[in-house]
Amino acid sequence: MRRAVYLPALILLLGLLMPRQQVIPVQHAHQGDWNRHSFWYSPWGKSGVHKGIDIFAPKGTPVLSNGAGLVLFKGKIALGGNVVAVLGAKWRIHYYAHLKQANVPWLDWVSSGEQIGQVGDTGNAVGKPTHLHYSIITLVPYPWRISMQPQGWKQMFYLNPMDYIQE
Repeated sequence: MRRAVYLPALILLLGLLMPRQQVIPVQHAHQGDWNRHSFWYSPWGKSGVHKGIDIFAPKGTPVLSNGAGLVLFKGKIALGGNVVAVLGAKWRIHYYAHLKQANVPWLDWVSSGEQIGQVGDTGNAVGKPTHLHYSIITLVPYPWRISMQPQGWKQMFYLNPMDYIQE
């Protein structure tokens, strides 16, 4: 009976202790390729609040996995177009949207810096400059991050990607 209690705790702990080696998720991008004030910007289209950053690059530029992880989802959704979601260290989901195409299979393990797709303009980015929408969602909530901003309760789940990418 004790094993049943310890196993979930061990799995949670391993995910929290998994090391992070993070990169900017668009090849050859630098800080000038995104607006530092776009995270949690409101009002923002149908979603109400912009819960990530948009990294602008020419169509077809390689999109790189920010860190190592498991591909949880590869497919199409209305607003995001072609998307990939990767479960990485610290139980965080890295969400890559508006891809021209995704280059990884579902349930594949990706390494930090590995190409997972290409910058595009799918979903609600049709007709706009090509870019990668990049968000980080934590599965372990941070309730102290809740604010009075629009949709502020959701801030316990969304992390500012600029804090987790390196040049």
